[in-house]
Amino acid sequence: MDMRVADAAGLLAGYGLDALLGDPRRFHPVAGFGTLAQRLENQLYRDDRRAGAAYTLIAVGIPAALGIAANRATKDRPAAHFLLTAAATWTVLGGRTLRGEGRRMAGYLKAGDVPAARNRLGYLCGRDPAQLDEAELARATVESVAENTSDAVVAPLWWGAVAGVPGLLAYRAANTLDAMVGHRSDRYARFGTAAARLDDLLNLAPARLTALLTVAAAPRVRGRRAETMRVWRRDRNDHPSPNAGQCESAMAGALGVRLGGRNVYFGRTESRPFLGDGPRPDARHINRAAKLSGTVGVAAVALAAAGALLRPRRRP
Repeated sequence: MDMRVADAAGLLAGYGLDALLGDPRRFHPVAGFGTLAQRLENQLYRDDRRAGAAYTLIAVGIPAALGIAANRATKDRPAAHFLLTAAATWTVLGGRTLRGEGRRMAGYLKAGDVPAARNRLGYLCGRDPAQLDEAELARATVESVAENTSDAVVAPLWWGAVAGVPGLLAYRAANTLDAMVGHRSDRYARFGTAAARLDDLLNLAPARLTALLTVAAAPRVRGRRAETMRVWRRDRNDHPSPNAGQCESAMAGALGVRLGGRNVYFGRTESRPFLGDGPRPDARHINRAAKLSGTVGVAAVALAAAGALLRPRRRP
């Protein structure tokens, strides 16, 4: 078996494992990485960009190096390489969990259980839910499903197709660091800059691919491709993030809703431009967003497998 075939088959198998099983309930490798990254931060932290760059280099470089070593160890054993790729892909994907959390939020909101929805929002994003009403909880959920369709599904598959196991592990490490330190709080405004910029860079292509796949899949949720494309092209660069706006504007167009507005985090507030036209989202739109996310994921893994097969053969 050619190694490219093993990579392609491993990406498909890992995606299937995530779709079937979701994230492990205990001993999740990404959670373990987060614990180690926190310990490293405790050792290296200074309110300084150079310290943050060193932290990011070590925390992302080690998983990438482990992936390269694992690739070399299995380069002459395609079956082992297939299993390695499948396991790594399952580890870094989060599509089933993302869709499940979205549907759980929709269930709470449909039942009118706003307190339960507020308590659950932290599983999707870092906003302060204390003062959010049903409409704002629905908006936060749809925006999180849109952005994380790229972060937790399309982007890992993209980097798996480009660079195999090292790409999968390095991407997930960088994305996890961004979630940990890549925000504009007093503690991380300088220390987290390198992690945030690296995550932005790694998501440039995947976020735009996510948007294009959302446009293509819009009819799955009664959306129109032309309208989704129009909203995406008009609003994609209005978001302060170079990548989140791509996914969120396409999702807004596909669902026919308006996203954006005032976001309250713990200790800070951001006002963002509106994306899309139409009403604010509700529980029905959350379920449609989850369905659309699943369709985008299937298309993404098919493209990733094809990309792995078409990757230039590595020299012996």
